[in-house]
Amino acid sequence: MTDPLPALVTGAGRGLGAALAEALAPTHHVIAVARTTGALEELDDRIQAAGGSATLAPMDIGVAAAMQQLCRGIHDRWGGLSLWIHAAIHAAPLGPTSHLAEKDFEKSVATNLAATQRLIGYVAPLLGREGTAVFFDDARAGEKFFGHYGSTKAAQIALARSWQQETERTGPRVEILTPEAMPTSLRGRFFPGEDRTALADPRAEAARLLPRILGATPRG
Repeated sequence: MTDPLPALVTGAGRGLGAALAEALAPTHHVIAVARTTGALEELDDRIQAAGGSATLAPMDIGVAAAMQQLCRGIHDRWGGLSLWIHAAIHAAPLGPTSHLAEKDFEKSVATNLAATQRLIGYVAPLLGREGTAVFFDDARAGEKFFGHYGSTKAAQIALARSWQQETERTGPRVEILTPEAMPTSLRGRFFPGEDRTALADPRAEAARLLPRILGATPRG
């Protein structure tokens, strides 16, 4: 039996992305993308300690040339991907819609929407008909003070849903999942001072979602 093609995790530095990268390591070589080198190195230590292997890619997904180079490298080395998990997100400060900073909104659009659109184009050929792409919904659209994040996250998921419908018969499989609330740094920005004891642990949430990601449980 041949080894599976590698799994690409964008946003693998911390939170659910890192937890899923660890969870995949026993069965996949993980290509981990994040902006923070230190976080990737810590992830690599944990993966190696568990007997897995990873390729670290300290990159900003918003830099098109870097993502093109990465995807070309994946093609040249492995020929494709079995899985792409897109957990990267930009969380701009909360604020009234009439006072949103233009630079923060532009960064939100660039990371959450434009970079996702480009990555779909780059990664789709690597996934082919049999691969799987995974996105994570977080329905904040229309909530007060969530103008930056809510609008661009909703647009990202709308883009993913269109791709999902377009590839239903031809592949790749596109999954859009809704994780439980977790004590991540992103959530900490939105809800400072929140009691985190009731929130889901990222590793437990990764374990819950992994069967769906790998196609071991049906959609719905």
